[in-house]
Amino acid sequence: MKKTYKIKVNGKAYKVEVESVEEVASASPAAPKIEKKAEPKVAIPTPNSGANDVLSPIQGSVIKVLVKVGDHVKKGQPLFVIEAMKLENEVPSPVEGEVVEILANKGQSVASKEILCRIK
Repeated sequence: MKKTYKIKVNGKAYKVEVESVEEVASASPAAPKIEKKAEPKVAIPTPNSGANDVLSPIQGSVIKVLVKVGDHVKKGQPLFVIEAMKLENEVPSPVEGEVVEILANKGQSVASKEILCRIK
């Protein structure tokens, strides 16, 4: 059912037609089903995890992996760059040691507190 109204905007008169929402919804084809995206996988801490795990400080996308397995890193050395809300955030090493496992790859989405790599 359409209704016609007369409205004034900045002193100028306009005629507008308005349809009821129920009528528009029933006249249009069925809305497509939207599939939910899978929740991001979060690394579950293992018994040997702890001080040597490098965790993502924020949720975002890994845009750079600056180390590889076997690299010796110093405390504070950048290991990853994570983009969140158009900002690039460096993830520094919390300890000095050798990178023994990398769990995040370039282009991967990561959750806050997700394990990015392990240092021994």
